[in-house]
Amino acid sequence: MFETDPIYRADCPSRVILDQIADKWSMMVLTVLREPRRFNAIKRRLDGVTQRVLTQTLRKLERNGMVTRKVLDGRVLGVEYALTPLGQSLQEPFSILFDWTVKNTNTIQDHQRSYDARV
Repeated sequence: MFETDPIYRADCPSRVILDQIADKWSMMVLTVLREPRRFNAIKRRLDGVTQRVLTQTLRKLERNGMVTRKVLDGRVLGVEYALTPLGQSLQEPFSILFDWTVKNTNTIQDHQRSYDARV
């Protein structure tokens, strides 16, 4: 018997959305944006992210309605990003996943070492 649930189909829109919000940088950006921040403040907070990847991630999140982008006038022009209500709604599930990851990191690394030693 074939699975008929549309969420398992290759053309299901949820696959693209999951790919766009559940990647490492998107999850980290959404966590960092618990309070509005300028681009460079986000970049400083996320050790290892390149300017290009951060720009792509923020654009993707803005396109999906998760963050807003506001140009700040003043002596020095700047851009500030903030969570939308939709982006804020991910805080709880992401924090649960993050807490689970931190709690289980050592166990997972033990399994990885064990697996690597067998392969």
